Amino acid sequence: MPTYEYECQKCGLRFERFQSIKAKPLKTCPDCGGAVHRLIGTGAAVVFKRSGSGSTEYGKSATRCGRDKPCCGRDTPCEAPPCDE
Repeated sequence: MPTYEYECQKCGLRFERFQSIKAKPLKTCPDCGGAVHRLIGTGAAVVFKRSGSGSTEYGKSATRCGRDKPCCGRDTPCEAPPCDE
């Protein structure tokens, strides 16, 4: 089931609801009872896997070490890539 995001026109509340594709959009805010409208979602992402990649590699990112951000499980940024553990 897809998740739809709504926004109340009266109080500004933004909320999500899991609804069937065939379900009619909600019309009232659960907090104030005001009129709501469904927001346009970002859509589903498509994930392309490289050929020959194993299931253990799925979701790993190629994080670069550097002075501006920590990596390798450290709390502080590394001095220079690659990190020495």
